[in-house]
Amino acid sequence: CLTEAAQFTELLFTPPTVLDPIAPEPQRPTTAQIHFRQVSFAYTDVSPLFTGLDLIVPSGSKMGLVGRSGAGKTTLLRLLLRLMDVDQGHIFIGDQDISRLRQADLRGLIAYVPQEPTLFHRTLRDNIAFARPGASDAEIHRAAQAAHVTEFAQALPEGLDTMVGERGIKLSGGQRQRVAIARAILRDAPILLLDEATSALDSESESLIQHALWQLMDRRTALVVAHRLSTVIRMDQLVVLGKGRIVEQGTHDELLDKQGIYATLWHHQSDGILSR
Repeated sequence: CLTEAAQFTELLFTPPTVLDPIAPEPQRPTTAQIHFRQVSFAYTDVSPLFTGLDLIVPSGSKMGLVGRSGAGKTTLLRLLLRLMDVDQGHIFIGDQDISRLRQADLRGLIAYVPQEPTLFHRTLRDNIAFARPGASDAEIHRAAQAAHVTEFAQALPEGLDTMVGERGIKLSGGQRQRVAIARAILRDAPILLLDEATSALDSESESLIQHALWQLMDRRTALVVAHRLSTVIRMDQLVVLGKGRIVEQGTHDELLDKQGIYATLWHHQSDGILSR
């Protein structure tokens, strides 16, 4: 339509705000440790979100980010992906500042499962393969099976070769999330970012997918955003964000013992859903 064409034209001629470095680092980072070093960021000049935030996610560890809406959880993931740049400070993967990496190289290090996955008007198979062009049919099928995509695909007219519609409109929210998880499995990257990755699943489906996600997180650096605290209680560390700063950090048991903000959130939940 004319409106979409106008929006596309505007996007095409809008200068990018995140640019590749003129002389990018030629080598991959030596480890998958993530370090947000004295990071400051604001969406507007009036209200900064982060001011001097410092956070280390050790290589191979699993960290959960929790807190109420607006605390900055998803923003941290977007900054790590360089969908936006920090105003001050640095973000390191291993020994390298991510601003010194080509964006394509940076994204190659990360598998990202957002709350609202982007699907294309292609087949289920094509949408999964998008994560790693050139993957074999066997690899795509294994990823689909691990993410329990094949379960609902069997009921579709063409199985994995069924067209999903614009933005995946023919699939439910939970089915789209399964496709995004299959992409992450296929991508096989050293860093895994999960942003409410199971929020659209029913409890039975979530139990199955959680098992697949824990297998996927094995030996990877994982940063996981969750409102449903029951999904992150097994993490190596939990970080509680509030108004753009770290207010508590520790394991689930340690934070409960502190009887602080996390304990309050935990006790205010019903079936693990964070009250808002």
